[in-house]
Amino acid sequence: MTAPSTFGLSTEARNLHWLLSNLVEEVPGVHSVTVVSSDGLMLLSSDPGHHAPAVAGTANGPKGSSADLATIVSGVGSLTVGAAKLMDGGGVKQTMVAMDEGSLFVMSISDGSLLGVHAAPDCDMSVVAYHMALFVGRAGHVLTPELRSELRTSMESAQ
Repeated sequence: MTAPSTFGLSTEARNLHWLLSNLVEEVPGVHSVTVVSSDGLMLLSSDPGHHAPAVAGTANGPKGSSADLATIVSGVGSLTVGAAKLMDGGGVKQTMVAMDEGSLFVMSISDGSLLGVHAAPDCDMSVVAYHMALFVGRAGHVLTPELRSELRTSMESAQ
């Protein structure tokens, strides 16, 4: 993972970058992580500068692009919220998609923001979910509108 530049960011933004980096580096099987705002914009990514297609057979994330992961997370989040409304199921806490060649986890953070993780198919799902819940618990209360705006600006300048 290439560490994003946090120069000039607030303490809260630097802490979120640090938490995201730790999630990727310390949880076995995690390939990439993203945080998406309620309007579908990527706020944080484990690899914000990587947008080129991945080499076939590598596990760099969907098509190798952090923007692709953010798009998928936003779409899955929206779909599950709609399904929960149709089924009178209440709020969606977590969604997990198990595929032959990978796993996708989506967890609600706050105000419609989502945490998405792309992991290996053989990852320990309970460990991934536990670490995602830790991230959400630590990030949820600081993800204010001001911080979301700062993170969006940071992501735009990184691209």
